[in-house]
Amino acid sequence: MKPPTSKEQDVQIYCTEVLDRFWLTDRVFEIKLSKPSTFRFMAGQRIRLLHGAIRRDYSLITAPHDPTLALCLKMIEGGEYSPILSSAEPGTRLSFTGPMGYFTYRPSNKPAVFVATGTGIAPFLSMVRTGVTDFTLLHGVHEAKSLYYQDIFRPAARLYIPCLAADADETGSGENVFRGRVSHYLAEHLAPNAYDFYLCGRQEMIRDVTLLVDEKFPGSLIYTEVFY
Repeated sequence: MKPPTSKEQDVQIYCTEVLDRFWLTDRVFEIKLSKPSTFRFMAGQRIRLLHGAIRRDYSLITAPHDPTLALCLKMIEGGEYSPILSSAEPGTRLSFTGPMGYFTYRPSNKPAVFVATGTGIAPFLSMVRTGVTDFTLLHGVHEAKSLYYQDIFRPAARLYIPCLAADADETGSGENVFRGRVSHYLAEHLAPNAYDFYLCGRQEMIRDVTLLVDEKFPGSLIYTEVFY
């Protein structure tokens, strides 16, 4: 492993090791890491994993009080880091910096609407495991098997809406399934009101929902985290 850069010499670098790794789908996996005793974070924040010259940010899915750390990752064919992590065996040593980011839950008198696509669901899982409840959650995925952690979200949410791709060839998963994009659900079914919107996922989704909120839900606040 290469020595840290000059910028990284000014921040705390933590050492961790892989405790477990398992697949949620054929392309998405969860990796559990040991938690350094001095590391602290807030639900919704991310860490930056270091591997030679490679730097990748990943949101934590565990709660701050949990004894271990965990990440939910998509394996990208030809990617620089996800293939390494997808095959990392228990005992593999890693290093990271953090925590980083401001995508944290802010209680208010406005209803919270969480909107995620794919593995953008990750920071919301940390929030729920910290005790956040009574929110509306839209999770946009191509097929129902990609609705990871729905057994955790359903009991905590006021309303949990899987948004499946309209061309998926399955009937969906559970009740309240919407066929279409998360932005289409918001445009067609979310009651007029002022909300706190938390958006995490693809840049295109964040752009489309932000434009929609500006048009249809005046007085709302928007918090965003882009997942590439």
